[in-house]
Parts: sequence; C-alpha cells; structure tokens
Amino acid sequence: MTHIDSIADSSALELTSLNPTTTVIHPKSDSAREWWRSAVIYQVYPRSFADSDGDGIGDIPGVTARLDHLVELGIDAVWLSPFYRSPQADAGYDVADYRDVDPLFGTLADFDELVAQAHSRGLRIIADLVPNHTSDDHEWFKAALAAGPGSPERARYLFREGKGENGELPPNNWKSIFGGPAWTRVNERTSPLAAADDVSDDQWYLHMFDTRQPDLDWEHPEVRAEFEEVLRFWLDRGVDGFRIDVAHGMVKAPGLPDWDGDVAMVEGTTEPAEDGSTGAGNSGPMFDQEGVHDIYRAWNMVLADYAGDRALVAEAWVEPLSRLARYVRSDEMHQAFNFSYLTTAWEAAALRNVVTASLHASDEVGAPTTWVLSNHDVIRHASRMGLTGAAVRPNGIGKNDPQPDAELGLRRARAASLQMLGLPGSAYLYQGEELGLPEHTDLDDDLRQDPAWWRSGYTEAGRDGCRVPLPWESDKPGLGFSPTGKTWLPQPDSYKECAADVQRATEGSTFSMYRDALAVRKSHDLGLGSLGWVEEFAGSATVLAFVNNDVLVLTNFGETPVALPADAQVLISSGPLTDGGVPQDTTVWVQL
Repeated sequence: MTHIDSIADSSALELTSLNPTTTVIHPKSDSAREWWRSAVIYQVYPRSFADSDGDGIGDIPGVTARLDHLVELGIDAVWLSPFYRSPQADAGYDVADYRDVDPLFGTLADFDELVAQAHSRGLRIIADLVPNHTSDDHEWFKAALAAGPGSPERARYLFREGKGENGELPPNNWKSIFGGPAWTRVNERTSPLAAADDVSDDQWYLHMFDTRQPDLDWEHPEVRAEFEEVLRFWLDRGVDGFRIDVAHGMVKAPGLPDWDGDVAMVEGTTEPAEDGSTGAGNSGPMFDQEGVHDIYRAWNMVLADYAGDRALVAEAWVEPLSRLARYVRSDEMHQAFNFSYLTTAWEAAALRNVVTASLHASDEVGAPTTWVLSNHDVIRHASRMGLTGAAVRPNGIGKNDPQPDAELGLRRARAASLQMLGLPGSAYLYQGEELGLPEHTDLDDDLRQDPAWWRSGYTEAGRDGCRVPLPWESDKPGLGFSPTGKTWLPQPDSYKECAADVQRATEGSTFSMYRDALAVRKSHDLGLGSLGWVEEFAGSATVLAFVNNDVLVLTNFGETPVALPADAQVLISSGPLTDGGVPQDTTVWVQL
C-alpha cells in the first residue's frame, strides 16, 4: 500500500475528499452468494496453454501441470475452450463427438484428473459447449449425407432445396460469419468426406460458420434431447458449468427469410442503443430468436438436479443490453458475456454509459453483470488499445496492417484491467493477459490456420494472433511451452520478456498487478459490492471514478494528472503515480 505524500500542482484536477458524494446505481448484494455472481473466471485455450507431450500443441495434462500458476494468480474458476473429438477445422469448435476428449488433448482420464486437481485447489471447471453446429465428421451428419433428401437423418440439420430453375442458387442470401455464403450444396462439397457424397444430391445445408460446421435444427426434439444428455454426461464428471457458444444463434426465424444485413465475428456499433449501451450485436433472422429461451429454461432444470450452484454462461452477441438480460432471467442462464463493454472505446463517457446500462439491465432480472476485455476471438487488449484511428477493432492484425503502439497499448490495458476488476459482478480473464501479452501481429500469412482467413478471401487476418502458445520460462526453447520447444504457432520476440518466470520476478509487472488486484478484490468483497459514481467527476470527459464498498476506483483518461488527497491510501495502481497525482491512462484503487 502507498500513502500519498505530496500533491500535484494546483493546475491539476483534484479529488477533493476521501468521503466523496456518490450516486449509487447498483446496490450491494447482501443475500445472493452463489459463486458465479462474483467469480473471476480464467479462460484456458487448451492448444495454446501448455504442452505436456512435446508435440507443440497444448493439452489437458499441460493445464493440470500449470494449475498452481492460476492458484497464485487468485482466480476462482477455469473455462476450458473445446477439447472434444474434432477434425480441428475450426480449432475444436467443430465437434465430432461431444462425449470424448480429442487425442490431441488427452483422454477422458486426463480430464477427470484435471477436474480432481482443480477442485482440490478450490478451482471450478467450466466446459465449453458448442450446440449451434457440429462437425461434418459427426456421426449424425455423415448419416444425413448417406440417407439423402427427405430422410429423418437430414431433419436434424438445416438441409433445404435451392432456388433457381435447377436449384442452383442457395435457399436464401445469408452470409457466413467467416465470410462467403452460409450455404453449401451437397454435391459441391470439398472436404475429406466429399468422395462419399452422392453427386446427384443437389440439396444445400446451412453453416453460419465454416463449410465443415453444419448448423443443427433446434426445432427437432432429438437435437434437444441429445444435448440435455450431453450436459448430464459432463455434469456427472464434475464440471461446474458450461459456456455456451453462439448462444443467441441456435434457433432461426421460421421460413429462413432473406436478410440483407451483415454478420461479423466481432463488431461494434458507432451509435449508442436506446438504453445507452454501445458495442457488439448481431441481429437478423438467424440470431436472438425467441425460441432459444425455451432451450435454456430446460437446461436450467437439468443443472438444478446437481448440487454446487452449477452455472450456464451465454456467449450471446446481442444488443441492446436489455435484450441480453433476457438470457439471464432467473430460470435461464446464470451469466452472459458483456461484449458491449469489451467493444466500448477507451473514453470516460462511453465507459460510464455502458457500465451504467449493464448494471441496470442485469439488476432488472436479478443477475450479475460480467466484464471481459479479451478472449480467443478478439485482438488482445494490450494491442487493441494501442491502435488509433477509425478501425480500432479489426478482425486480426497482419504484418502489413497498421501496427499498435505497444507501450500505449499495455499502459491502457493495465488501466482497463484494473478498472474492470474493480466493478461489481463477475470478471473474465483470457490466458496470458495477466502476463501483459500482446497480439502476434507479425505472423507469416502462410502459417495462419483460422478459417476466417481464407473464407474472407485473405482479407481478414483472423484470430491466430491472439492464440499463440503462452511463454512460461524465458530461457527455454519455445519459452517453456513444450518440453521439446515446439509450438504450433511461432511466438513473437516480445513474449520473452512476458514469460511467467520473468513476470513473477519483476516488481510492478503485469502479473503482480493482476495477482494483487485479485487479492484486494476478494478481501474487500468487490464482486458482490455496490457501485456509486463519484459526483465530482460525473460529467467529466477525462475522469471516470466510482466507489465500490470501501474502495474508490479512479481512471484518468486525460493529459492533466488527477491529484489525490495527501492522506490517500492507494491500494494498487496500474502504473506509477506522478507527484501524488494519477497520470493519463492510469487507474488507482484508494482505500476509503
């Protein structure tokens, strides 16, 4: 802890009192103590976390071996990106068998050991579930191809006749999120299964993502029954919850009508919604249909049969926030990712608006708000926040694209992370952000594996840059990711100074900031705390300040430092203070 001994010059902005007047917009949670209401949840992308067998691809035993790193960090739960059997056409988000572990990542026994070891350390495990689509290597889809048009097997998916004189046109004009059309004609498939296709079969099937990820028809009772059993399979193995991929996309509008809008993996709006929110949102007849809520009410009942406050987490790119809140009503999901917050610009007023809108919307339904800045689908915020200009949220950064300012990006990322962790609710961290990892923006194009790269006509760099294997030991080959030094994607030179061993040994490192912040967050019960905007800065374009329980969180966005009272006790700061003042792009927590 630091005591302020001097005050910035009189021309600086100043916090005049350690007993500030606030406007409370969110009350403290005194009764509801379920773990997921306040948890800090850490996303593990298994292929890039830690490799135990030397093949250069991370695996489940590698995760188990590094659990103590997460315990030291102070997180509450681990969310595992998909580890199921898969041909890996989309890095595991194309599932061939929902009840088994892909040999690439280990075995079911390895998974059981991970759960046991995590639970013994007080960590919970959240599994990623991908219900919108399967792999084309799934037994159901192979059976559908073999059975032909009009068969019960095809009814589990969205097969349709084409338009045009000979059915040569897609059934509608929908576009894939990865680029190109969202429909593929069976007799024009190009995949390892194409040789088995009946060339006389001219039906089309829907895939909102890659050609090898056919969408399921969630109006079919067999589909609903199957996934309820999948939930039980993993619940019986001890998982504490599920993150639901594309939770807003499983039900499509009746008749699959044409739609002229665009879909995107990550997109932000330029104008605020009616409730003041701004950021992400996919609309159209393939998203946010009323029928998804019936699915989640049924799943909520499945989880209720198990002890331990099991949780459902929605990946739902939905706006406005009032519609997102419908996914977390008391009988549906327990959390939903707040992408509006992730995509909000680094501006005091914009962030004040989205935080207010988020808390109001979630409070209306009695759910916690979640906060997130990075994940496996977006540019790491240590790089994203170093970009300038209009296109600050591109789908990936290539070596020929405008490059981020690394120093600016990390300074802002640290400030943003400390601000986020001071908010009431649940927070999500993406592996490596606690090390200050930047995006790999110099990756050779011929090494890219994201299907968005080639489906976009090689115009979008895609998500490989945020999925590079983690650095653990700075003096080892592959920075300690693998015992052989192999890495499935190369690590940039900048990762050496970000390696976990370097971060642990460096005073003031990003790792130490995260670790200390999580400890203070827990000791002051900030996850279940209240939020009151400090009226002194209520209309400020350069300062965002709020009180959560007995902690003041203040971020300075402007060039003029913000002076703190002489007796201010700083619990933690994202960067050095200047003559008792908070400099630009810095967040502090102050004891009240």
